[in-house]
Amino acid sequence: MSQRWSFLLPVLMVWMAFASVTDAASRLVSVGGSVTEIVYALGAGADVVGVDTSSTYPEAATQLPQVGYQRRLSAEGVLSLKPDVVLVSSDAGPPVALEHLKAAVEVVEVSSVYSVAGAEAKIRTIARILGREDQGEKLVGTLHCDLATAQAALNQVRSQPRVLFLYARGLGTLYVSGTGTAADAMIRLAGGVNAVSEYEDFKPFTPEAVVTAAPDVLLMLSRGLESLGGIEGLLQLPGIALIEAAKHRRIVAMDDLYLSSFGPRLGAALRELIFHLHPELQPDSP
Repeated sequence: MSQRWSFLLPVLMVWMAFASVTDAASRLVSVGGSVTEIVYALGAGADVVGVDTSSTYPEAATQLPQVGYQRRLSAEGVLSLKPDVVLVSSDAGPPVALEHLKAAVEVVEVSSVYSVAGAEAKIRTIARILGREDQGEKLVGTLHCDLATAQAALNQVRSQPRVLFLYARGLGTLYVSGTGTAADAMIRLAGGVNAVSEYEDFKPFTPEAVVTAAPDVLLMLSRGLESLGGIEGLLQLPGIALIEAAKHRRIVAMDDLYLSSFGPRLGAALRELIFHLHPELQPDSP
């Protein structure tokens, strides 16, 4: 290729990648709950032959063969499904499994950014990969409508509660969210304040840290709360009974993927969280 046209090479390579995926995408393996949710929302669920364990929505996805958790993929398990294309969230791993997959099949990574713009970009990226751009724009339009409804509710709030997000998978797996997580982004978008801002990502739960955070609200994933034995089990954790959130039973649990996926249901999930965090929005509030 002459130097005159060499500037077109990166564009051509991207176009060829997307074209090959679109043309051959008759068997998809989808890795990452929000990726899978978007694929189905775009009407391409019939092409999906396998998912990871974080793909819990819609119900149809849970009936498919599973290839492990997105951060601990089995390359052999994925390849056994004979996919034409593997769509993976940018959270997927380990790297050695991804390299193994890339050597054998088309792998397309979809970026996970915890923001409204990130959700829009994720929808449009997957729509483009699947050759369903029109459906993607309709899905983004629905997202915008849901976000507008959430914003209308947020415009009415007066409170700014301190919210602590606790991740649990039984007593042996307890972590508190700092900044930069999906939970942190949702708390801020819903008009709350993350009660822990001293560090990024997650750190192990300690009674001292929770008491120091002094949250007005405890936010959890539904499966996490269930793994502790519900609210009564949660209240038995050291330090929890001492915080205002526990004393006033301001404990919010939402479906795992619904709260944290930053996908098509972001606006609906955000509106629900806004109502949970701000009691003045409740019909019987003074």
